[in-house]
Amino acid sequence: MTTAITADRWQSVRRAYRVTGARFAELVARVPDPDAMVTADWTAADTVAHVAMIAKMYTSLAHSDSTPFLDARAQDQLEKTTVDTVSVLNTLVLRDFPERDIGVLVTGLLADIDEVLRVTEDADPATPLDWLGDSKVPLAGVLAHLVNELQIHGWDIAKALKLPWTMPPGDAALFFDLFMVGVLTHDTGHLLDTDEPPRDRRIAVAFRSAYTSPVVLVLHRGLVTVERPGGPVDVRISFDPPTLNLMLFHRVGKARAALTRKIVVSGPRPWLLPAFLRVVRLP
Repeated sequence: MTTAITADRWQSVRRAYRVTGARFAELVARVPDPDAMVTADWTAADTVAHVAMIAKMYTSLAHSDSTPFLDARAQDQLEKTTVDTVSVLNTLVLRDFPERDIGVLVTGLLADIDEVLRVTEDADPATPLDWLGDSKVPLAGVLAHLVNELQIHGWDIAKALKLPWTMPPGDAALFFDLFMVGVLTHDTGHLLDTDEPPRDRRIAVAFRSAYTSPVVLVLHRGLVTVERPGGPVDVRISFDPPTLNLMLFHRVGKARAALTRKIVVSGPRPWLLPAFLRVVRLP
């Protein structure tokens, strides 16, 4: 199944790309100490550098004829990266990207956001672009990915330093609708490779929220495909997009998401969900 990216959805992700970048810049301008730890491994400055680095990579992707942003060693790691080794790539790239002045980083981030929007104004949002692990992601999904990075890492900074931060559900929903569904309908490459042997049992999981198009993700013999709703499913998931994203990136626990009813799991065979999520997973 392929999903069309409507003009409205394309304009939504372009607006979120600009607006979330501006909100992130306003947030980090309030950081009292760039060296304050905001995750177990990263300072506030490291976190901003990580997001700024991704924005630079996407500017390079948008300019299809430009020199790759990453050097040969990092490019090689990018092409063989799986979900489970993304941290190796992040460490490698951050080590080679030494700028930690938040003001300089934010200026570059906003400039890269503007440049991507400028060069893609008349582009086809479904254009497939090379991404991690030899996967392919539509252009609109690449923009949605940076929106999510800004939201998640903004949440990290705000939580650690007790600063205000919101994740509008409509903008958070773009990550599932355009990025996750986008990469699954194009080519996952090596991204979801695991050491676990493929299961013969077909597992179909229906996802629905007030902000996304209903879809069914199917795992069968190690391959994940996207199907239209209407057929038999094993599990149904109703979700609040910000909570789903925070849960997938291990910021919010599954139990908390379920207890607050932000994620509701139902269907005839919900016990199959853990096996599905061992393959359909994020870093």
